[in-house]
Amino acid sequence: MKFFKKLSKILFTVVAVLFVVYFWNLDQKVLGWAYQQVNRMFDRKKVDQVF
Repeated sequence: MKFFKKLSKILFTVVAVLFVVYFWNLDQKVLGWAYQQVNRMFDRKKVDQVF
């Protein structure tokens, strides 16, 4: 019986975390922040293309 209680707690926690991430749109906010950081690193380099 302890196993089922522990399993149900774990499943409830996972569902709760996924709901919060979905509800507050945190995945898009984190990806947006990461995208801005990557753009800051690579956009400031000057590009000199000679053909």
